[in-house]
Amino acid sequence: MMQRRKFLKMTGLGSTSLALAGNAAAAFVKQNDAIIEIVPTPLFELSKHLYMQFMEPLGTTDSSVEAAWDHGKNDWKETVIKATKELAPGMMRWGGNLSAYYKWQEGVGPRHKRVPLFNTDWGGIETSQVGTAEFVDFCRRVGNADPLMCVNFESDGLPRYAVNPRGEKRSGNAAEAAAWVDYCNNPSNRLRLSHGHKDPLTIRYWQLGNETSYRPGKGFDNLTAAKKTVEFAKAMRAVDPSLKLIGWGDDGWNKILFEEAGDQIDYIAFHHMFDPGQGLSNSPVRNNEYRKDIAATWDVLMRGYTIHEQKINKLRTETAAYKLPLALTECHYSIEGRNRCEVLSSWAAGVSYARIMNLHERNGDVLKIATMADFCGTRWQVNALMIPVPGGEAFLMPAAKVMQLYKQHTGKEFIKTTKTPPALDVTASKTGNTCYLHVVNTDRINAVTAALSIAGATFTKGIAYEIAADPTFEIMSYQNDILKPVKKEIQPGEAYKFLPASVTAIELTM
Repeated sequence: MMQRRKFLKMTGLGSTSLALAGNAAAAFVKQNDAIIEIVPTPLFELSKHLYMQFMEPLGTTDSSVEAAWDHGKNDWKETVIKATKELAPGMMRWGGNLSAYYKWQEGVGPRHKRVPLFNTDWGGIETSQVGTAEFVDFCRRVGNADPLMCVNFESDGLPRYAVNPRGEKRSGNAAEAAAWVDYCNNPSNRLRLSHGHKDPLTIRYWQLGNETSYRPGKGFDNLTAAKKTVEFAKAMRAVDPSLKLIGWGDDGWNKILFEEAGDQIDYIAFHHMFDPGQGLSNSPVRNNEYRKDIAATWDVLMRGYTIHEQKINKLRTETAAYKLPLALTECHYSIEGRNRCEVLSSWAAGVSYARIMNLHERNGDVLKIATMADFCGTRWQVNALMIPVPGGEAFLMPAAKVMQLYKQHTGKEFIKTTKTPPALDVTASKTGNTCYLHVVNTDRINAVTAALSIAGATFTKGIAYEIAADPTFEIMSYQNDILKPVKKEIQPGEAYKFLPASVTAIELTM
């Protein structure tokens, strides 16, 4: 693996050339006409839920939730809490395929009375030691993330979920979902009070149906799912009218969903798990091929966002008339590999995910809930957080490094940029008199130097937070992490050099 020092030397990025200053920088910029112009007029509000994380017990495929829980202390592992605080998700989602056979009553109350869960989809047994109260506690402890629950939507009409191989009935109806809402949100709920939770758990966001359209002919059809959405929504809102409900609308299901249940839901949900090399007969990102041709791997990963853009544009077109925001409650690359998408531990994947994050921001006028990774685990490289077992410090994967960087340095309102150099993928936002830039240098080898300009204003102070590394670097542990943002000052009038394969968050004070 190429060492960082050798990489910097080869690309001419030694410490003496990290920045151009004063007149030299100005002359360089003028000569090459490289500039990033910021137009500070707010276009739309950016949701904090664009930085959602998705937690689902994954059984024998990945110990995920069980690995995050310290069964000796009956608490979340401190290392997982610490790492997630750094990630600072705006929302945490509980559910996924598991929701189709999850019975919430089995995961509440005294631990010795909780019922172990046979994980139909992922194999193995879940202890149910992590349930509703523990999940909400986690959300609060890592920075007050808003919890999002995915209900058991009558097993999405799928017989294999409704009755598991043990013959156990696992389907949950609207009354069961309403009782869950009451347990969480009703200050006087007797069952929750008997479990020692004096204050409500307060869960406002709930998803009705999970990938319901993905098994045609086996579960609910579009119309049945839409009518069930109405049934569930009315039952749950009878308990708490303030709920924010998300209906399933992928695969063209949103039209009938809106016609039948448009007045009952607040968001339309869709998912996207995809291979950035799809359509290529010899994709370099599958299995371990990515290690053989760095340039080809980089090119595929840099174009990966275009596949995602097509998906988002399709949903935008289909839902434009409904005036309902979109909720991308599951999303990540899905690539063949011995250990599930090993390439995703590389910094090249981190830069690729930064382009997806920029895409989400550009669509922030309609995209109000989004993620681009599963949350935690011990094995799947699609996770944001890896948990070494049986011990060791949890660490953030490259996708999470980007989400962390952006979340810590972002504004409330989206603004546009113009005149950006072709190699740079740039988005901008602002809060008050501070402008924020998210800049991805898609050039693997060359730095790009550009001046920063604010239309109709000047900035008095600039700070860059930059992650730059050899794209082949793979993060394998907490100790060997070089993907830590480097803080740099930007002086007014100076150009800034964006290092190759870098992701940079910039704050400019007007």
